[in-house]
Amino acid sequence: MSEHLSRRLFTSCAALLACGALATPALAADAWPSQPLKIVVGFAAGGANDIVARILAKELQQSLGQSVVVENKGGAGGLLANDIVAKSPKNGYTLLLGSIGSNTIAPVLAKKLSYDARKDLEPISLVAESGNALLVNAKLPYKSVKEIIDAARKEPGTINYASSGSGSTLHLAGALFAQQAGVELVHVPYRGNGPAIADVSGGQVQAIFSGIPPAMTSAKTGQTRILAVTTKERVKSLPDVPTVAEAGLPGYAFTSWYGLFTTGGTDPAIVNKLAQEVRKIIARPDVQAQFEVQGLTPVSSDPKAFKAQIDRELTRWTRDVKTLGITAD
Repeated sequence: MSEHLSRRLFTSCAALLACGALATPALAADAWPSQPLKIVVGFAAGGANDIVARILAKELQQSLGQSVVVENKGGAGGLLANDIVAKSPKNGYTLLLGSIGSNTIAPVLAKKLSYDARKDLEPISLVAESGNALLVNAKLPYKSVKEIIDAARKEPGTINYASSGSGSTLHLAGALFAQQAGVELVHVPYRGNGPAIADVSGGQVQAIFSGIPPAMTSAKTGQTRILAVTTKERVKSLPDVPTVAEAGLPGYAFTSWYGLFTTGGTDPAIVNKLAQEVRKIIARPDVQAQFEVQGLTPVSSDPKAFKAQIDRELTRWTRDVKTLGITAD
């Protein structure tokens, strides 16, 4: 074989190998998914995170043609679930239904984090936004936000509120309320919104700044009462319930988001494919109705924008949790 022919053969083979290498991610994404997926939720069943995850899992199962199961791994304000997903194989089959509390507040509160909050979890898309509902045990005399503030001022430290864990959105909503009202409330963390509400219903804890979906379910039993919502405007599914600002604490507002993540370092083609599926699902009127009836606002975003949002919020909460006096205790 001539030297010239050998060089041509080498060049051709190199080009083919290069093309093959470039095509691998696309081919992998085209073949994905080829096995069941799971969505890990960092809180007990029955909370807002869990409700969002189960709506999304059902729709993703239909659009992807693979089983999608929800696994509840409550603990450490959502950090336990984050750790599981952060250390999973980088193949897009293990997902996380995260939130502002578990993904941008709890990480900055942790004394020691076992993963990198910016690198080890890959943002895919926002899924929904929501406020919280100030829910109290129905046997208590409080019928308004003003009444509960007056009682807290009269006897500091005697009113307690549950949350789904230290650093969770429920904790933050309560801490912000106490700061702006100038009152002392005792924080009682649980492993999820569901068990926290159960103790409010049973009278072991007096109040909770619950996710709206489980608060609505609880209030229907008659064991609890919703005093207000933390959004800037009234919630469509609760038109007769005032905002906290309307009901006694002007200027107060708190909203949170829920979003889908996977393991950091997952093939961008798979991440983008998941984001596209979420965007298509969220755009459907029937899915929007499922969220809205729960007091949630469906939203979506692209991975790049969501990643930038996570980065901004981690920076913000690193500063603001000190101002609010939030700790991981």
